[in-house]
Amino acid sequence: MTIEILKSMAKENQVFSFAQLYQKTHIKKEMLWVILSRMEEKGFIERIEKGKYLIIPLGSEKGKYTLHEFVIASYLVKPYAISYWSALHHYGLTEQIPATVFVQTLARKKKSQPEIFGVNYQIVRVKEEKFFGIRTEWVEETPISITDKEKTVIDCLDKPHYAGGITEVAKALMNGSLDHDKLSEYAVRIDNFAVVRRLGYLCEKAGVPVNLPPPRSNKYLLLDPTMPAKGKNDPKWRLVINQETVLPESPE
Repeated sequence: MTIEILKSMAKENQVFSFAQLYQKTHIKKEMLWVILSRMEEKGFIERIEKGKYLIIPLGSEKGKYTLHEFVIASYLVKPYAISYWSALHHYGLTEQIPATVFVQTLARKKKSQPEIFGVNYQIVRVKEEKFFGIRTEWVEETPISITDKEKTVIDCLDKPHYAGGITEVAKALMNGSLDHDKLSEYAVRIDNFAVVRRLGYLCEKAGVPVNLPPPRSNKYLLLDPTMPAKGKNDPKWRLVINQETVLPESPE
């Protein structure tokens, strides 16, 4: 009966929850937990997190089989979007490979930094007004929600510590495949004055045309909040340029 249940579940999805299995079998919950524990011991399934399991295909060895980390991420929280450094790398906008998979969501998650099958995940909760610019990409025949290129850059300016710092964003802006109008629109829409200033300064240095409002406050902010607050001031964008040496220059 165990194999038949797994075959039935696998036809729908390779990942299932305790609740889904309970609805399908109507086995008493206490007994169902025991069955799941035995399935896991025999290598038929592997626990992703409490109440969520991965079905191990026949012929595959437990501990050596897994799904793409983006697919796993899609089961951790709803709604979600692969974002920040992970999306930056997915689009080829950075050469650096992040050691963590970054996932943006509106939902609360008790465990925001789970480690699953040896991969670290960072669940980042944002306000509803910041959850936009999301598209679908296919990974291992699975539809995955991910922030588009422009939203990825804006998110990284909003939270540079989830992007490897401003350096990686500067590299992304030199890529040439970004929609400049969308960058400008997103920068204003995310409602963070620091994002507008950082984008304005970086685009000016990189020769990228954007249409952004001037700073509304005379208070100086850090270009890169992940770095020490030391550097010269830029009066136009009201920024402390604490990461100038790594910024790309506009081509002659």
